[in-house]
Amino acid sequence: MLLIQTEKENPEASLLSSNKLMNMHAEALFTHDDKMRLRSINEPWPGERPAPRFFLGRTMDGKTICRFRHDVPSSVVEQLKSLIKVEPAIRDIHATPKHYESYMSLLHAEQFTMGPCYYVPDTSLADASSEKPVTITQENITKWDYSGFEWLASEIEYAQPCVAIVHHEQIVSLCRSVRISCHAHEAGLETLHDFRGRGYAAHVVASWAQAVRRIGAIPLYSTFCDNFSSQRVAAKANLPIYGVNFTIYSR
Repeated sequence: MLLIQTEKENPEASLLSSNKLMNMHAEALFTHDDKMRLRSINEPWPGERPAPRFFLGRTMDGKTICRFRHDVPSSVVEQLKSLIKVEPAIRDIHATPKHYESYMSLLHAEQFTMGPCYYVPDTSLADASSEKPVTITQENITKWDYSGFEWLASEIEYAQPCVAIVHHEQIVSLCRSVRISCHAHEAGLETLHDFRGRGYAAHVVASWAQAVRRIGAIPLYSTFCDNFSSQRVAAKANLPIYGVNFTIYSR
């Protein structure tokens, strides 16, 4: 079993298993009904988009968790579960699940998303950059030049905490909470193109994670398998991977 030390940032428990983290990941990503069926994407800002029909989380210690949208027939759910039970352990984080084709066929789907899931540990990286992070709020956002992040003005009230690296009064890299549950926050990371490759992204993720811990939640970071720049950020920040998600959106 992959065990991750959380030490001071989580006094309630000294260890978190990869399976527990994957459950937190699903809880943060989607809203659920009382039967643990998926209802919608758990975005913190106003509006609602439907949840995927199927979510599969495979952990690095060989376990799986699954979720199904509320309108997936029970007969299909049972067929999916029978396949999930025999999913092998992850050998390659970029490889689709063994029963990928069956999942797609049962759900009459043509598209899926997949990607690695990381835990953000408490590290000294948050203090490593010469550019000190600042907290961005609805009250102070106009203090900074946020060219390139104009959309942030409509999100800032809801996507909290939001932490940024500011260079000559301009926001150049930011990380904010884009999926929020009572237990965990998922990171949303953006860096201006001209400021990439300077270590700002890894630094701002670590600083955001500190802010998340201060409100008693666990900081998580996930991306897509084809988003190699985000995976490089995770590598630079030494983020431990706890699993891979696989999601089918259809109908």
